[in-house]
Amino acid sequence: MLFVDRSDAGRMLARALARFRDEQPIVLGLVRGGVAVAAVVAAHLKAPLDVLVVRKIGVPAQPELAVGALAGDILWLNDPLIAQLGIPRATIDRIVAIEREEVARRQALYQDGRAVPDIAGRTVIVVDDGLATGATAVAGLRALRQRQPRRLVFASPVCSFDGAEQVGREADEVVCPFKPSDFQAVSQAYRSFPQVDDGEVRQLLRMQSES
Repeated sequence: MLFVDRSDAGRMLARALARFRDEQPIVLGLVRGGVAVAAVVAAHLKAPLDVLVVRKIGVPAQPELAVGALAGDILWLNDPLIAQLGIPRATIDRIVAIEREEVARRQALYQDGRAVPDIAGRTVIVVDDGLATGATAVAGLRALRQRQPRRLVFASPVCSFDGAEQVGREADEVVCPFKPSDFQAVSQAYRSFPQVDDGEVRQLLRMQSES
C-alpha cells in the first residue's frame, strides 16, 4: 500500500475509524505530521481537533533513534536501550531539559489562547502519520491517561509490528490498517512526505475551529 500524501492517508484512516463517530470523539494529532492526518479524520468524524505535543528523546549521535519521549509531565525512557548504548544519565538529563522547553514552547504556540480540551469521560482518538518505535505515542498516551478519558484509541495509517505491540499496551485499541512485514521507515508508505512546520499546524487547527 502506498499513500499519495497525508491527506490521502487521513481519508483511508477515517474510514477505519467511522464506527467511533457516534461516540462523539475528540481527535488529537501528534505534532507535527500527525496533525495533517488528524485534520482529515476529524473532518470526516465531525469531531473537534486538537494537538498532542510529544518530543522524542534521541540518541546524541543518532537523533532519529528514540530512547524515550516526553509529553506533559510524563517522561518515558527505554532504560534497557539506554544501558545497551552506554549513554550516561547526565546526557539523557540534558536532552530531557532541552525537550521540556520545546514542549512548553510548542504547546503555547499551538494552543494560541484556546482552552485545553477536557477529555475526562470522552473517547479520545490519537492520530499520527506513522508508527515506528512507538516511543512518542507511549509517552503521549500515558499523559492522556492521567486525564481520565473513557476510551483511548491510537490510530495511524502505517505501523511497524513492534510499535503497534508497544502502543497496544497503553491504548484501549490500536487502529492501523497497514503493517508491512518489511517496515523500515514511515516515509516508505508515502509518495509525498514533506516536513510539516508550525505554521501548517496552526493553520489546520484554525481551519477546523472555523468549520
